[in-house]
Amino acid sequence: MPALAIPAAPPAWRREGQDWPNRAASRFVAAAGMRWHVQVMGSGPALLLAHGTGAATHSWRALAPLLARHFTVIAPDLPGHGFTAAPAGARLSLPFMARAVSDLCRALGTEPALAAGHSAGAAILARAALDGGIAPSGLASLNGALLPLYGLPGRIFSPLAKIVAHLPGLPELFAWRHRDPAVVDRLLHATGSRIDAEGAAIYARLAADPAHVAAALNMMAAWDLAPLVRDLPRLWPKLLLIVGSNDRTIDPADAERVRALVPGAEAVRMPGLGHLAHEEAPAATADLLLDLARRLSVLPP
Repeated sequence: MPALAIPAAPPAWRREGQDWPNRAASRFVAAAGMRWHVQVMGSGPALLLAHGTGAATHSWRALAPLLARHFTVIAPDLPGHGFTAAPAGARLSLPFMARAVSDLCRALGTEPALAAGHSAGAAILARAALDGGIAPSGLASLNGALLPLYGLPGRIFSPLAKIVAHLPGLPELFAWRHRDPAVVDRLLHATGSRIDAEGAAIYARLAADPAHVAAALNMMAAWDLAPLVRDLPRLWPKLLLIVGSNDRTIDPADAERVRALVPGAEAVRMPGLGHLAHEEAPAATADLLLDLARRLSVLPP
C-alpha cells in the first residue's frame, strides 16, 4: 500500500477517539472529496469491510483482529458516519456511497480480494462490484439489506424517511433523546442481538452525535434498492449470505430471495444470533469468511 498524505485528525477524534476500538490501526485519508477515518491492520490479501447504517468501524472491534491474522483488513467509517466527514450537501445514496468506497480503495492503492458488508454495507459493496469500482473474488453479506422492505412497511418507511430526514432540528432532537442509555438498549434489543457492554456504549455515543445521526437519516432517505435488485442477477463475485436466524431488522427469509436472484449464491444461518451476529460471534463469523477465502483460492487451503 503506497504512502499517503494523511490529513490531520479532526478535533472529534482527538476528543472522542481516545478509547476507540483498535485505535492503533486508525488513519485519516483524503479520497472522494472527504477525509476518511480508516482502520488498516494485518497482512496478506486485502479484505474490505463495510459497516451498516448508523454504525462505524467499532462494529468490527473483535472481528477485524481475527481476520488480520490472514488478511490486510481495510475498514472505513462510511461517509458521514463515525469520524468520516461527508461533503456538505451530499446525498448519501447507494450509488454515491459505492463510488466513494471505490475511490477510497483507489486512494489506498488496494484492490480487495474479498469484501464483507453488514446490513446496508452489503448493498454498498454489491453496487460497487456491479459498477466496476471493486473486483473482489467473493462478497460476504452479513445480514445484508439487499432487498426493499415489502408490503405496507415499504410503502410507509421510504416516504417517511424522506420527510423526517429534512425536518430542521431532528438530528439534534434524536441525539438528545438517545443520551438516555435505556433508549439505546431498547434499540439494540430490537435487532435480536445481545452485544458486549463496550459495543453498546459506543452505539450510545454515536446515537448522541447529531452529525452522525444526520448522516444515518440522510442515508435512509436517499436509499433506493430497486436498481440493485434489478442488477443482482449479474453480480459476479461469489456471494455468501450469512444470516442470523434471530435477526429482527432484516427478515432472514430475504436471504433465500437473494439466493434465488444471484447465480451461485450460497446462504448459511447462524442459529440464535441477531442482526449484529458478527459482533455477537466474531470467531464463528471469521471462520465463515476464511472458508470462503480458501474455497476461492484467495487464501491457501
